[in-house]
Amino acid sequence: MTPKEIALECVRALDAKKGRDIKLLETGELTTLADYFVICSATSTTQIKALADACEKALKDAGEPPHHIEGHRGGTWVLLDFSSVVVHIFNEEARKFYDLERLWSDAVPMDLSGVLTQD
Repeated sequence: MTPKEIALECVRALDAKKGRDIKLLETGELTTLADYFVICSATSTTQIKALADACEKALKDAGEPPHHIEGHRGGTWVLLDFSSVVVHIFNEEARKFYDLERLWSDAVPMDLSGVLTQD
């Protein structure tokens, strides 16, 4: 899978589990950390875990297991590192605190209107 295909598969998995305010940022020209960042909000610690599990399963099923996972114990955020794609799942408070959209404001936001199914 290409990095973009991995990122879009993550977006679809998060959307299917009712992830909120999903954003996909193309960061490949700005950093060597990843080609794409996926950012998503959840309404509870239970949903954070469900979203992370759904994303991990979707990518494992596609032959792309995560390289590294962080944040499960804290309950306010989870990071899934698929090497070329990094997925950030936050509760609302943690998302505002870390404000990755501002931090990576030079990244190119990808249009997800044809990918997301929920309103």
